[in-house]
Amino acid sequence: MSEIEFPNGAPKVTALIQGKDTKGIIATITNWIFDHSGNIVYLDQHTDPVEDMFFMRIRWDMDGFEVPRENLDEEFSKVCWRLGMAHRLFFSDRKKTVAIMVSKQGHCLLDLLYRWRSQQLAVEIPCIISNHEDLQDMAGYYNIPFHHLPVTKETKREQEDQVLEILKKKNVDTVVLARYMQILTPKFVAAYRNSIINIHHSFLPAFIGADPYLQAFKRGVKIIGATSHYVTEELDQGPIIYQDVVSVTHRDNVQTLKRKGEDIEKVVLARAVAMHTENRVLIHNGKTVVFGG
Repeated sequence: MSEIEFPNGAPKVTALIQGKDTKGIIATITNWIFDHSGNIVYLDQHTDPVEDMFFMRIRWDMDGFEVPRENLDEEFSKVCWRLGMAHRLFFSDRKKTVAIMVSKQGHCLLDLLYRWRSQQLAVEIPCIISNHEDLQDMAGYYNIPFHHLPVTKETKREQEDQVLEILKKKNVDTVVLARYMQILTPKFVAAYRNSIINIHHSFLPAFIGADPYLQAFKRGVKIIGATSHYVTEELDQGPIIYQDVVSVTHRDNVQTLKRKGEDIEKVVLARAVAMHTENRVLIHNGKTVVFGG
């Protein structure tokens, strides 16, 4: 993550909490924050009665908070440990550092870069990595370093090692696959567990393989959509962050289906990236709990 200036005084801290449901979780945590002079500005929680799990997102001001920032994780972990809860803390004066990986299609990349430049996405983008040179000019327009690393079946391991080295040097904590048309190896996935975000059309598993829009057109579908999810070792089976659909009619042809598909892909990916980088997502048993902003 990158340090940023926080314009309104002290930063806020966001806690993501999850564990087996038990009595008194909310009271215990909120009382602890109050007892240390914290002002809670956001709280949301969800209980899964099927799995008996509790999920919570809470944010409070650090202005006047009596626990020093450098001790906060240790002290807060004591509270969560007594409740049997796992937790993560995030400070509002630190942006996530996002690397974008692409191949030849630029619609998702361009949308992300525009949102970043217009401050709709509060992230740092230190690099764009691609196995093709097609989108280098786009990266140059936004003055972001572009790394062209071609890959073949024989050089995949070497290419991924190069990518991982770049990510390490840039202190990247999140990887966005903006139509990167390569399957990542388990080694790569493990290096960024629950921090690689992918986007694809939502025709799977109905229309597998080449020309899914042509297959959908021939079938006469009435909606098309997109899915953004975390990447796991199992192809396109990771926890879903966000999905959306758009209606189509008999008047659409393959070209208009593709255009509508690209439109929905870039919106879905941007929203998923925002949800992740704003620390609104919790994962349990292959599913996500996504809290509001």
